[in-house]
Amino acid sequence: MSDITRRKFLTFAGLGAIGAVGFEARPWGLQYAGAAPLPTSGAGTTLEAVAVPLGDSGYRRLGAGPGWPTIVRTELAEARSGREDRRTALASLVQLTDVHLVDAQSPMRFEYVHPFTGSAFRPHETLTAQGLVALVARVNALASGPHTQRPFDAVVSTGDNTDNKEFAELGWFLTALNGGTIVPNTGAPDRYEGVQNSGADLYWNPESSIQDMYKKAGFPDIPGLLGAAISPVTSPGLRTPWYCVFGNHDDSVQGTVPSGIPPLEAMYTGSLKFEVPGSPEEAKTVDIATRFDPGAIPAALSAITTPARVVTPDPARAPFTPRQFIAAHLDPANTGPGPVGHGFAPDAGETGIGYYSFEIAPGVVGISMDSTNRAGFVDGSLGAAQFRWIEDTLVAGSSRYFDTAGNPVSQVRNDTWFVLFSHHTSGSMDNVVPDPSAPAEPRIRGSRLVDLLHRFPNVLAWVNGHTHENQITPWPGSTPEQSFWEINTASHIDFPQHGRIIEVVDNVDGTVSLLTTLFEADSPYSVDHTDLSPLGLASLYRELSFNDIHADPDLLGGTPDRNVELVLASGR
Repeated sequence: MSDITRRKFLTFAGLGAIGAVGFEARPWGLQYAGAAPLPTSGAGTTLEAVAVPLGDSGYRRLGAGPGWPTIVRTELAEARSGREDRRTALASLVQLTDVHLVDAQSPMRFEYVHPFTGSAFRPHETLTAQGLVALVARVNALASGPHTQRPFDAVVSTGDNTDNKEFAELGWFLTALNGGTIVPNTGAPDRYEGVQNSGADLYWNPESSIQDMYKKAGFPDIPGLLGAAISPVTSPGLRTPWYCVFGNHDDSVQGTVPSGIPPLEAMYTGSLKFEVPGSPEEAKTVDIATRFDPGAIPAALSAITTPARVVTPDPARAPFTPRQFIAAHLDPANTGPGPVGHGFAPDAGETGIGYYSFEIAPGVVGISMDSTNRAGFVDGSLGAAQFRWIEDTLVAGSSRYFDTAGNPVSQVRNDTWFVLFSHHTSGSMDNVVPDPSAPAEPRIRGSRLVDLLHRFPNVLAWVNGHTHENQITPWPGSTPEQSFWEINTASHIDFPQHGRIIEVVDNVDGTVSLLTTLFEADSPYSVDHTDLSPLGLASLYRELSFNDIHADPDLLGGTPDRNVELVLASGR
């Protein structure tokens, strides 16, 4: 279990409160401007209620705590009085991120390294499909932004849509967002074959009396859970056009290991699943190899001294390539509420180009980036060609911008507001290992992208995921109009399991505001553990994620990272 500091404990203990938590951690000094006026309707969002633990210690159930207010952040521009009466809604969008649809029975997983890397096994990972269906239901129920009531223009999923780049996981993801019935099961059609009925102390065994390490932390016995988890669940599908962004788990084996290592590729569809190494040292060797030396993984696996479990092989577990991932989105059968391809260009299945631009609303354009590196590893970067394309796209939508020397440039163009989307954050884009598909192409770090965005006053925000944490960062430019906000949102697999609404408004006073509101899935905070319906399982998904022995309270973020009004100088 990861060490929990006093600061983390206080953060988790005060989930429903607004205090000083999160304010002191910002090196740039928060300029707190008080709470904004109440929105038209906060129902169904964290403005109304927030999941909080009941009790002080041990395994805890969840209940409804007080909602979080909207905090005005003025680091980048003044919040002028009366703007609420003047403002005009320009766009309303939803960000989902890091939903990690998991094939929890796949032989190509390293769950046994979770004592070293906590994300390798989660006690709730058999319930990701039910959790995502409940999240889709919440987006549909909300339908519009709470502050402006503007109907959602777009939903953007910012990567790690799948957990281990399997065709089975991809099919579940597409069905969840487009609508239809998911059978979240691979291998044997009539039984679960994974680590949660292995009888090993390393994992939560919900249907066994064994006192595993999770039971010792208070996890319950839930008879029938695994059978219910692999039963069909029907998604209503989104009612809003949605767009897809690549994440490292959509590109690399387990989100870190590059594709193309033959023994690992064969393991996906094989019948041998390594569940318990012979010693902690054997598990540690595999963990180090997956993170730092992928080529050493086959040797590390062959050195495991305990026998593998024989499971039912399944061709649906085969790994997809980036081109196949794109092609699946372009398949007319997967159009759902649209658009065709969900942002990817019609020929992207052949070119493999995973970045594109799209109109969020009239006058507001989204730029979807592909920050993954085909060389593998967790963090990302941009190829030089994509970086040039981003610059060209920004130039094409700007009547004024600044050159690399800081000199202003004017041209006859219609101005467009830009919101950029990627999986990786500015601080997690330092993986400049050459891309094997373009080994001569330079890779661009996140810091250079920040510098590029500072040159364009029309850039409002860079929205991303990857870190599984709520964090909003101001990026001040040389002039107020050259500033922008970086908006990072928590995942939907680790607690607090949030999505985020972003409403773009013109305050008609030389400023623009981004009104961001977090929301939770449409499932009860608590149900009886005998409720194994899809809705009951979605509720349990949240509860288990809170109680995960590897849960990190810092992922919640501080008050200024949650429901906020982000003010910017518009220069117009």
